[in-house]
Amino acid sequence: MSRIHPTADVQTAEVGAGTQIWQHTVVLPGARIGRDCNLNAHCLVENDVVIGDRVTLKCGVFLWDGMTVEDDVFIGPNATFTNDKFPRSRQPPAEFQRIVLKRGASIGANATILGGVTIGEGAIVGAGSVVTRDVPPGVIVCGNPARAAGRVPRSGQ
Repeated sequence: MSRIHPTADVQTAEVGAGTQIWQHTVVLPGARIGRDCNLNAHCLVENDVVIGDRVTLKCGVFLWDGMTVEDDVFIGPNATFTNDKFPRSRQPPAEFQRIVLKRGASIGANATILGGVTIGEGAIVGAGSVVTRDVPPGVIVCGNPARAAGRVPRSGQ
């Protein structure tokens, strides 16, 4: 059974068992959310978003159309994602750019991930980083623009 805070606006029926959705979070009707997830306060999940199992969204995370978040992903507070290379008011693109966060990836607080990017399995994006290109599996990136700074130890710690 999922737990949805009374101030959350959850319009999808696809919320997995054990998932918690906290205060003032909005989930649009086309979104799919897996089991045992934790969507903290003040988050937004648009229609064309798929969230796997055991995903954590900290406060202030907005997931826009075109995102896939695989199992066991952590997204830190106020991480930002974009899905339109040339945004204009009231002129949506024919197709939004996709972003994929592979299994076990971690996104640090206030990081920015540009559209069209894939974050590899188990990769870590440092807080405040600006990711402009794909991040390989198991790589740690940081900076603006984000550059490889090391590898995640095999233990994942």
